[in-house]
Amino acid sequence: MGVKLLLDKANVPGIRSYEVYRREGGYRSVEKALKEMNPESIVEEVKKSGLRGRGGAGFPTGMKWSFIAKPEGVPRHLVCNADESEPGTFKDRYLMEFIPHLLLEGLIVSSFALGSNDTYIYIRGEYAWITDILEDAIKEANANGWLGKNILGTGFDCNIYVQRGAGAYICGEETALIESLEGKRGNPRIKPPFPAIQGLWQRPTVVNNVETLAAIVPIINLGGDEYAKIGVGRSTGTKLISACGNINKPGVYEIDMTISVEEFIYSDEYCGGIKGGKQLKACIPGGSSVPILPANLLLKTAKGETRYMNYESLSDGGFATGSMLGSGGFIVLDEDQCIVKNTLTLARFYRHESCGQCSPCREGTGWMEKILYKIEHGQGTIADIDLLWDIQRKIEGNTICPLGDAAAWPVAAAIRHFRDEFEWHINNPVLSQTSNFGLQHYADPIHVPA
Repeated sequence: MGVKLLLDKANVPGIRSYEVYRREGGYRSVEKALKEMNPESIVEEVKKSGLRGRGGAGFPTGMKWSFIAKPEGVPRHLVCNADESEPGTFKDRYLMEFIPHLLLEGLIVSSFALGSNDTYIYIRGEYAWITDILEDAIKEANANGWLGKNILGTGFDCNIYVQRGAGAYICGEETALIESLEGKRGNPRIKPPFPAIQGLWQRPTVVNNVETLAAIVPIINLGGDEYAKIGVGRSTGTKLISACGNINKPGVYEIDMTISVEEFIYSDEYCGGIKGGKQLKACIPGGSSVPILPANLLLKTAKGETRYMNYESLSDGGFATGSMLGSGGFIVLDEDQCIVKNTLTLARFYRHESCGQCSPCREGTGWMEKILYKIEHGQGTIADIDLLWDIQRKIEGNTICPLGDAAAWPVAAAIRHFRDEFEWHINNPVLSQTSNFGLQHYADPIHVPA
């Protein structure tokens, strides 16, 4: 069994309640942080831990915290990004639904470190029932002296508020989230200024996602150096993975990032193998926005080395032969899955969720969806494949926020690794919607249009 830092108490009966959570050692990190440490030493421990943001970008958390401005007399804010809308990702939902006090504990310690007296949880609009769970947990924490005025007699005041979004994927981007939290349309802001300088209500603000903030608890309890010993290289600590698709055991798993991708897919401790005994075709390893990898490059790098479930190994080789750990949404596709159809589904999602502020994303996502629809429904031409490549290339890197990249990368990777499947759809229009795609193209050269 792997190391468990976040889910070690997940199966304890009643762990959602304050009484059980406290009995199991909950809120010890708050006592330690507020009574034995100061804000600067907490930030230093987070830096030592090597914790990287668990929302997708993987930026070092301690470094991000150190950027926050501290102008005299100006309030600072911590915002928890619980707008988990990435297709294939549901691990934050699990934490909030079943262990809500773990998040609150991490928020209190983080708020103390950052000097935030008013902290906010911005939660996905569709998570209505989880909003109620969090509100109940906040009431329990308040009633037991962990929130409110003069916490533990230390003079530190902290209140946590929950704000539901309206179901917009774009509000997962931190500046769009801040705009929405202020009551405005959730459009991303142009940066600079960055939120650490001018964020919520133009005040210094740090935005971290649910898993990142929950991980602060074991970091303070263990110490940053001990936390950093778990994992490998710059992939320290544990990572929650949302596993779904054509596997026998979909669910949320906590890994220490030292296991191989093959072990994660096929071992009984994790995914339990491919459903129905079928062959592995491909996988999207970090949520819908990261490049898809065919089976041969998912299990081995381009150099023939074993690929592991961590930030460095999954990105080894760049986007030509690698992908990203991202948000940890691990989507497995078996031999019967159509890459063109799956890519169309993702393109439709990103077209629908584009805020429309940037023309490359607003227009380009719609064009990609239309072309993929043509190819999937037997109306495409070979020239459409190169047109798709050209469109995604002109979207990537040309938008205010990363949604443009998120829309472009899946299309680019699908063409790069499965161009023969696109061509088959075009050359066999009548059969294209019903045929089963075999494994013959798995070892083909990587096709990159000029």
